[in-house]
Amino acid sequence: MAKEKIVILGGGVSAMTAAVYLTDDENWQDKYDITVYQQGWRIGGKGASGRNPYLGQRIEEHGLHVWFGAYVNSFKTIQAIYEKLGRPDSMPLATWQEAFKPHSYVVLQELIDNEWQTWPVDFPEIPGNPADGTLDLHFWEIARLLYFWLKKFISDLEHKAESLNKKRDIHAPEGDEEQSVFAHFIDEVKEKVDDIKEEWQEFKEDAEHSLEHFSKHIQVTLSELSYFFDKRVSDKNLSNHKHPTAIQWLVRRFKRWINEEFEDLLEDNSDIRRLYICADLALAMMEGLIEDKVFERGFGAINNLDFRAWLLKHGANVQFSVDSAPVRGFYDLVFAYENGDFNKPNVEAGVAALAMLRLSLCYHGGVMWKMQAGMGDTIFSPIYELLIKRGVKFNYFHQVSELTPNKNEDSHYVESITLTQQVNLKTGDYKPLVDVKGLPCWPSFPLYEQIDDEQAALLKQHNINLESFYSDWPNVYQNHFGEALPEITLKQGVDFDKVIYGISVASLPHLCDKLLNKDTALKLTAEKVKAVSTQAFQLWLDKTLDETGWAYTPASGEQPILSGFSEPFDTWASMDQLINKEDWQQGIEPKNVAYFCSAFTQEHYPDASHTQFQQACNDRVKDNSILKLKQQMHPLWPSIATQGEFDWQALMDTTNEVGEARFNSQYWRANVDPSERYVMSVVNSSQYRLPTDGTVFDNFYITGDWIKTGVNAGCVEAATMAGMATSRAICGYPETISGEFGFDPDEE
Repeated sequence: MAKEKIVILGGGVSAMTAAVYLTDDENWQDKYDITVYQQGWRIGGKGASGRNPYLGQRIEEHGLHVWFGAYVNSFKTIQAIYEKLGRPDSMPLATWQEAFKPHSYVVLQELIDNEWQTWPVDFPEIPGNPADGTLDLHFWEIARLLYFWLKKFISDLEHKAESLNKKRDIHAPEGDEEQSVFAHFIDEVKEKVDDIKEEWQEFKEDAEHSLEHFSKHIQVTLSELSYFFDKRVSDKNLSNHKHPTAIQWLVRRFKRWINEEFEDLLEDNSDIRRLYICADLALAMMEGLIEDKVFERGFGAINNLDFRAWLLKHGANVQFSVDSAPVRGFYDLVFAYENGDFNKPNVEAGVAALAMLRLSLCYHGGVMWKMQAGMGDTIFSPIYELLIKRGVKFNYFHQVSELTPNKNEDSHYVESITLTQQVNLKTGDYKPLVDVKGLPCWPSFPLYEQIDDEQAALLKQHNINLESFYSDWPNVYQNHFGEALPEITLKQGVDFDKVIYGISVASLPHLCDKLLNKDTALKLTAEKVKAVSTQAFQLWLDKTLDETGWAYTPASGEQPILSGFSEPFDTWASMDQLINKEDWQQGIEPKNVAYFCSAFTQEHYPDASHTQFQQACNDRVKDNSILKLKQQMHPLWPSIATQGEFDWQALMDTTNEVGEARFNSQYWRANVDPSERYVMSVVNSSQYRLPTDGTVFDNFYITGDWIKTGVNAGCVEAATMAGMATSRAICGYPETISGEFGFDPDEE
């Protein structure tokens, strides 16, 4: 039998994951011939990183990249890649355990009375390997989580309240009936909640019973608490309650209790306010999941509301919880701001609720994991080396221009793919990696010595970025050589049989316009699944983190990942673990590396067709970065920043500039290309996501964090799941994907 020719367009996480699983079979080359076409000089998509040879081989990225400990499929995949690649022990990042380290320290920022207050959160490490976890949540796991949350929060709230009362010297006199009833209530609640937990363990074996059955099953236990909750509650009116679910009833009583007991303490006590916010959010989420029958209808049933609106609907405290630091931190995490407008937060409630539950319930090791080099070095170098070893072909410097369907109305398939050949290579194959201290890495620039000399000189002269959708290279090339860049047309049945489209959703109107005209569902995907531009900058400092004045380093010594901060950059992370993977000259090594990122608005900029569009956006990011340092960093870095001033000497600068000019040696970027924009989950958009084989075209497979998965949000885990699904649609492997039915329980 003839081999099936598969063309993969793009080199992001999804596309490369599909290639890895398609080639897992030792005999895959008997079935398939796989070729990857990649614009520019490196793979990686939004996760690409580069090394700057002129500045200590420093790591330059699109933004902050960390993995969560709940990324089950991602860790399973990358661990298998490292194992099968079999790097020698003497090599840097030889194993996945060397490439990733657990991270538990997260910091949120609260704006209280127009002053920023720091809220450190040190998550516990959970034993185990993230790859061995599961994303398949059921009601009993979530109910169990609620139990532990409530037990912890009530205990902490009680402790904080007692401490505060002692300080105020207002504790009740000995023998006071009200005080003793309150103490007895606490004891009884703790005891009975433990009883309920035992009931859960027995009953979860028969989890198909309805929640109403469960309500009756534990009704006797709950009725014993009725006196302490409300003297008016009796067994009879409990049974006839408007919402008979026992857990829901318990949740509502807990909500009433914490509101009554702690309302007057929230304004002035940060510890109690923060514990209250966590408890209030947990209770509101549980109330909403039960009230909206999410466990029967799926999380997609609540995607018609924004997450904040959904919390508000189910009783979250308006003043303290709905716009609290944990909520804002989640919106920042997923860049959930329409068109980069921070006044327009927007994320589907179902997507957000499921994500938050998974991130907090399903993680192993640290709640996050930090890569120990750039994402390109840690993820895409091993993937590339493994795929090359297996025989996958890579064609760099090939920009997709257009996909064309067949003209026959009785059948639908992609008939041709037009690509622009960006450069001529001196030899047939481009060797993309460079060695940095023994680690294979991707450079920040093309390896010009492998490109035709005249073209390479022209690229450098005009500072052309071959990865940019808005590059002026076609005009520069034509003006110089008197002809257009050469085009290559791939034909169905000759050059390919199947196409894996691994380019992001915002590129569909530009590259697949003719396909959209024949596929209404795909056209709706392009219109309804939004993407937002992002911005990032990195600093290399001549000051340690402590020397900046940062005052919240925990006993573990972990450095912060911080979110919920002021715009235009709401997220900051200290990334010192990268320094030893860079290659600075002795005596000029940085002491601290800082990453900043956020959503980015393109309003008031030149039209995207303007040749200076990218530069105008980059210039705006630079202005935003300088504003951040001069006007907003003093709450975090008081030793080097004050209101309106920044100690520019704190920045490393090998050119020895003075003052603000030292910022010019740092790194910043606007991610405005269609393929670089972050995929959003705006209200009511998930319903328009298609599965990998969900278009009308028989030989066309879409993949990326923008297709239908069990996550439906922009992240590595969704991208990995999409790539796995693409491979399965073509070859049947892998059979299962953890968490893929998060939104459609009936499909399980």
